[in-house]
Amino acid sequence: MAPERRRKLLETAAREFAAGYEQASLNRIIRACGMSKSSFYHYVPSKLDLFDLVVDDMAAALVRELRVPAPHDFAVGDFWEQVGGLLDRLVRLAEREPAFVDLGRMFYVPGAPAGQRNALGRCMAAVNSWVEQTLAAGRASGAVRDDLPAALQGRVTLAILRSFDEWTLDHQAEFDPEEVRRLARAQFGAVRRILAPDAHGPGPRQAGEPCRVCRPPEAPMVQRQAR
Repeated sequence: MAPERRRKLLETAAREFAAGYEQASLNRIIRACGMSKSSFYHYVPSKLDLFDLVVDDMAAALVRELRVPAPHDFAVGDFWEQVGGLLDRLVRLAEREPAFVDLGRMFYVPGAPAGQRNALGRCMAAVNSWVEQTLAAGRASGAVRDDLPAALQGRVTLAILRSFDEWTLDHQAEFDPEEVRRLARAQFGAVRRILAPDAHGPGPRQAGEPCRVCRPPEAPMVQRQAR
C-alpha cells in the first residue's frame, strides 16, 4: 500500500476506534478511505488486526517524533528538566498531529483488546517498564525520592500518570491550546512534588543503604536494655 494511502487508513481507523472499539465500523473506515472491501480485507483481515496495526504503527511513530530518551539517559544532567522537555514535546506534537490524540484515547476505550499478545497490551507493558526504569535512574541520581519501595513508587506513579492522561484526553476539547499547556505544566508540577526528595524530610540514602521502610524494625527499648 502506498505510504499516503496507508497513513490515511491508519488515521481514519484511529479516529473511529477512539470513539469505542465495539461500535467502530469497518464499513465507515473503508468508505472514508475510498477503498473497496476486497482491497481492504486483502490488506487487513479483521477489526482486531486493524486495531493492532494502528497501535503498533502509530506508537512507533510517536516514539520517533518525541525522541524519547532511554531510561539511563535521565541519570545524566538535570532529571526533571529532561522530563519537562519530554512532556512539552508531547503536548506540542498532540497540537500538530491530532491522530496521536486519537491513539491515546484508544488506550482507554472499553472493550479494547489489551491482552499480552495484543499490540495495546505490549505497548502498555513497554510504557510501564520505561517509567519504572526511568524512576530507577532518578532514584540513583538523587532526583527522585527513595524512601518508598521502588515497586510501590512505580505503581503509584503509573496510576497518577494514567489518571492525568485519561482525564486530559476526555476533557481536551474544553480547553484551548494554551490552557492545555498550562494544565500539562500543573500536572508535571504535581508529579514532581510527589516524587522529588522532600527538602524537609530524610535525605537521600547512602550508596548500599537499604530502603528505609524496608529495614527490619529495631527491637523495643526494653529488649535492647536487657541485652
